[in-house]
Amino acid sequence: MNKIQQGSVTTSIENGIATITFFHPSHNSLPSIILADLVSAITAMGKEEAAKVIVLKSAGNRTFCAGASFDELTAIEDFEAGKEFFSGFANVINACRKCPKLIIGRVQGKAVGGGVGVASATDYCLATKYASVKLSELAIGIGPFVVGPAVARKIGESAMSQLAINATEWKPAQWAKDKGLYAEVFDSVEEMDAAIEVLAKKLTASNPEAMRLLKQIFWQGTEHWDELLAERAAMSGQLVLSDFTREAIAKFKGK
Repeated sequence: MNKIQQGSVTTSIENGIATITFFHPSHNSLPSIILADLVSAITAMGKEEAAKVIVLKSAGNRTFCAGASFDELTAIEDFEAGKEFFSGFANVINACRKCPKLIIGRVQGKAVGGGVGVASATDYCLATKYASVKLSELAIGIGPFVVGPAVARKIGESAMSQLAINATEWKPAQWAKDKGLYAEVFDSVEEMDAAIEVLAKKLTASNPEAMRLLKQIFWQGTEHWDELLAERAAMSGQLVLSDFTREAIAKFKGK
């Protein structure tokens, strides 16, 4: 198994609460195989009658998600491969959007690039004070094109543009809460998990049809995202082939 293929996505259901957990040894980065497995897991749990609510999380107590896999980015050799890779992020966002169940995000640590996109695609996101955010794409010659709509939907165009333009600066978890990405920020993982359990239990006792309809209303205006995010994936897929981006990624990997 090569480095890109390492990692996992696991699911479980207990007392009506479905938990989807992704893991990759490179700071929970997201190669294509993990992105595809996340789409499958989210879609399956959306259809699973025993699942009343979904918790989306990553493994470990440090980084929530380091975003795109640099190992896979450097291996892209043509436009179609680039578009396909970035379409993986589009597919995860759209799977969250279309899922009829409410999704609670659990962000225990830093979120970078695509990780911010994943957090933004959840319906209610809780985090620890260590969950700083950064959209680093411009710093490697691309741009947060695919995740941009999801991030802007949560925190607004102005805050999203701050993250996108100042691509090397971390914004603290409290900033993300103030902008609306996180509903609450906790001092510890234990406090966050306790709050998630309380909320999830409340939701399992709520009317499933009411929650489904609420989610439809929350996501109104995004019906065109299948096409929009595909277009954005094409932008990134083209840019990743540039000499500028290849050199920038190589420098990042060398740090």
